[in-house]
Amino acid sequence: MSAREMVRETNPEFYERYSKLEDTDEFWEFLVKPLRQSIRVNTLKAPLDVVVERLSEEFELEPIPWVREGFFINVDNLAKVPEHGLGLIFGQEASSMIPPVVLEPKPGELVLDMAAAPGSKTGQIAQYMENRGCIIANDPKISRANVLIANLNKMGVLNTRVTTKDGAYFARFENTFDRVLLDAPCSSIGMIRKRLKFLEEWRLRGVIKYMNIQKRLILAAYRALKPGGTLVYSTCTIDPVENEEVVDYLLRKTDAMLEPIKLPVKTSEPVLEWEGRVYSDELKKALRIHPNDNDTEAFFIAKIVKPGDVK
Repeated sequence: MSAREMVRETNPEFYERYSKLEDTDEFWEFLVKPLRQSIRVNTLKAPLDVVVERLSEEFELEPIPWVREGFFINVDNLAKVPEHGLGLIFGQEASSMIPPVVLEPKPGELVLDMAAAPGSKTGQIAQYMENRGCIIANDPKISRANVLIANLNKMGVLNTRVTTKDGAYFARFENTFDRVLLDAPCSSIGMIRKRLKFLEEWRLRGVIKYMNIQKRLILAAYRALKPGGTLVYSTCTIDPVENEEVVDYLLRKTDAMLEPIKLPVKTSEPVLEWEGRVYSDELKKALRIHPNDNDTEAFFIAKIVKPGDVK
């Protein structure tokens, strides 16, 4: 059975909806194909070249073009790699490393990671900040926050406070944060490559539910951002309602502007019209990544700036 037939048989409504986005055999094949293992070298604990040299003695490493510390690695089980247990490397999906790269956090800044668990991106942000400044890493569920804390401890992250608020809570801290990452909860279509249950359990009502949460969170995130600051909005889904629709909503409601993202990554065309709705041409500056573009998870990333001078 082809990947296309498998998807159609498993979830006909899913197949019908996303065949309007892209309908190549390659798209369906990569949507369900198991993911390559990728890692991020944690420079908070050791220099990049030292870890790479050590790993190269035992494994084949292929650099990930868009992140200096990222590599594909030929290992079935990271738990067997001592460097993983020591927190020198961290298992992180290749496209999920893009949002912190786009965020460009600097040492000494105040950064909000609004939906942080399990913490791979928080650790990456701390790495770029060299453990200086402060990150507020938030997740509303205590069970997920505990995983977040464990991972940050393992990575040697020292500049982070973990909170368990609804993300919208941070709207009260108006014009406070230098940078905000909203890696939003979503329908996780990109993660079908990890677990087929995301395909089996997908329903359109779930997409609508997430869209409403995302719109609430993105407004709060933008409000909390300082003038001149950067907000990165990202999801691991391909649905335009959770991606272009949400960013377009922010553009309509506020004075937010998008900046182009220049990275060596293959992308699909952003969706400017969907189900009769027309979105701003500004969305051309966002990155829409389908699984077949780079053999990764699906991802969507938008770089948003708030006009004004950095104080």
